[in-house]
Amino acid sequence: MTSHDTAAAGAGAAPTPVGTGTGVTAFADLLDQPLTRYVPGNSPRSTVALLEKELGITTVGQLLDHSPRRYIRRGKIQALTELVAGERTSFVARVESSSTRRMRSDPRRSLTDVTVADDTGASLKITFFNAYSAQKDLPVGSLALFTGKPEFYRGTLSMAGADYAPVEAPESLERSEDGELLPIPVYPETAKLTTPRIAKVVHQVLVTADLDSLADPLPPEVVAAEKLVPPGQAYRDLHRPESVAAYEAAQRRFRFQEAFVLQTELRRRRAEHAAHPVAPRPVVEDGLLARFDASLPFELTPRQREVGEQISAELAGTAPMNRLLQGDVGSGKTVVALRAMLQIVDAGGQAAMLAPTEVLATQHHEKITRALGPLAMPGRLGGDDHATEVTLLTGSMGATARRKALLDIASGAAGIVVGTHALIQEAVQFADLGLAVVDEQHRFGVEQRDALRDKAGTSPHTLVMTATPIPRTVAMTVFGDLDVSTLRELPGGRQPIETHVVGLAEHGPAWERRVWQLAAEHIANGHQVYVVAPKIGDDAAVPSFTSLRESLEADPEEPEPATVAWLEELVTARPELRGARVGVLHGRQDAQVKARTMADVAAGTVDVLVATTVIEVGVDVPNATLMVVVDPERFGISQLHQLRGRIGRGEHASTCLLVTRTLPEHPARTRLDAVAATTDGFELAEVDLRLRKEGDILGASQSGGRSGLRWVGVLRDEALVARARTAAEAVITEDPQLTAHPDLRVAIGRVLDEDRQAFLERG
Repeated sequence: MTSHDTAAAGAGAAPTPVGTGTGVTAFADLLDQPLTRYVPGNSPRSTVALLEKELGITTVGQLLDHSPRRYIRRGKIQALTELVAGERTSFVARVESSSTRRMRSDPRRSLTDVTVADDTGASLKITFFNAYSAQKDLPVGSLALFTGKPEFYRGTLSMAGADYAPVEAPESLERSEDGELLPIPVYPETAKLTTPRIAKVVHQVLVTADLDSLADPLPPEVVAAEKLVPPGQAYRDLHRPESVAAYEAAQRRFRFQEAFVLQTELRRRRAEHAAHPVAPRPVVEDGLLARFDASLPFELTPRQREVGEQISAELAGTAPMNRLLQGDVGSGKTVVALRAMLQIVDAGGQAAMLAPTEVLATQHHEKITRALGPLAMPGRLGGDDHATEVTLLTGSMGATARRKALLDIASGAAGIVVGTHALIQEAVQFADLGLAVVDEQHRFGVEQRDALRDKAGTSPHTLVMTATPIPRTVAMTVFGDLDVSTLRELPGGRQPIETHVVGLAEHGPAWERRVWQLAAEHIANGHQVYVVAPKIGDDAAVPSFTSLRESLEADPEEPEPATVAWLEELVTARPELRGARVGVLHGRQDAQVKARTMADVAAGTVDVLVATTVIEVGVDVPNATLMVVVDPERFGISQLHQLRGRIGRGEHASTCLLVTRTLPEHPARTRLDAVAATTDGFELAEVDLRLRKEGDILGASQSGGRSGLRWVGVLRDEALVARARTAAEAVITEDPQLTAHPDLRVAIGRVLDEDRQAFLERG
């Protein structure tokens, strides 16, 4: 109980079950009952009201799914007079005093000293390091069960840190037949909802509800193969275990159940998509694709060819392709996607590419047009006889250009269409959309992806691309209804990028001067520099500091985040960069200003571009060879990796400097060191997952903390997910609509609320 996770497990009413019918079964009936039906008495009822207010828990199922975050494993209770130095022990004692003080060696850290005593009259001092919660959880006069290892310090027995759980009385602690304390569950809490209060309501439900009436949502053959305990027994053992083995078996049941339910829904969706045939789009001899391949000034990598053949075969078939193409920054995903689009156009169809920003959409349009050359000049001087129109559609286009683009799309004159969310507006009508390509899929809402797909009238082939590498288990768990292709090789000619962490807190002003001197050297050699800030800022609120170091000296613990406005002024004023041409790019600018700025950068008339992460995706300037990321600790690992990918795109060696004002022991330094240690995005994805946990991998949030999955750990449970996937595939093959599995349909509705079900709609 020394940390306070707050997790609203299963908040809100259970969504409509997947499949047909109401899905009201023995499995759903009990779990969907209101808590008030099973919790008598005023004191528990007040806790029930708090559960609804604080955690959104109103039903039996939501409470039972609010599982303990850990268990305190005890032996027998000892008196304080029986404690032995070096031996782990458990005892019940009352808090006599509590105080918190700063550490002399490091004033930013604290110590909380708690003195406790028991009925023998003996006392013991327990010291908690940086544990403000101990001072709050253990007020003077409170009784608690402590577990820890006492040691002698300066001749007196004391304890450094301890697990603890408040108790009402020693006799309230449950013991096994041999006198051992039963494992004590510790729940995710809030300030008002402590573990004892939650446990009391849980106990009432376990006593009054007939958990043995719960039907098992898993097929009997799956339960037998995995040797799972029944769901009712699992709930009892989860909340009031009689042994470690009991709660471990319960956790195993719910872990597999969650994985199986999710995999079943993913496989069901996959089967549903495959049941709607599309027109085959085979390769055409001497068409656009063949001519494009013949004109390529470079060799495709072996993996690009292999993935291209996979995609080509699927486009030639009648089952709609649903493929995720993941590849590290610069791995050549765009050329793979372009070859697929050309195959569609050769077969008489249209292909659309949806990009998350106007900057990226414009760059994709220019890059595709440039790559195709005469193949993108129909009816024009120098154009190829087989040429097709490549049309751009964005929200900021003028009325005349927009009307022409809409006409070309509707008539079919535009074989390839590139655009932003403007592509999915009602006025846009395709003549024959055969392939939808979604770039940087995590940037789009489900409705946007679905709306583009709906433009085809029938399900088109779908290719979603991401430059954020996805660990294998995440891909299995979240993208189970897609085929996943991976590009790990980098095309020839890409130069390595050296990355260094520049810690200004531990080094003098000379380090900052060296950063700007290096920028000047790159400019003198004819190259360009990116300076990246975490915030846009306000011109009226630009700080007066003329160096990053100055700002750190003003507030060493919490310096204000660097902004584009401040860095523009700072860079312009640096003597090392006198005469450098400075440009600015951020998301608040008018689309025409952004386009003009990027054109100037591409033309080489801007030496230093000060920007936000608007340059993170797709910006391709081969002449940019230095990136200075200021306050990089404010970005995640994958975002830093994406940013770094904007340099090293040409034939020149490049450098990325992560200029941080954090202290050396700051937790974020681990992330920065990881980014500096490797340029392998797949390796960084695994590191990122370990450091920040899964995030809400079933929803839009990717910020770490509690996963959208309650039980499955994507780092720990790869083998389990694979087994669940195999079992789910067998069930769906035999019963695609789960007609014979009503409880399983309801379980899907319980695990995947409407938002998360929609998030899975990628194909």
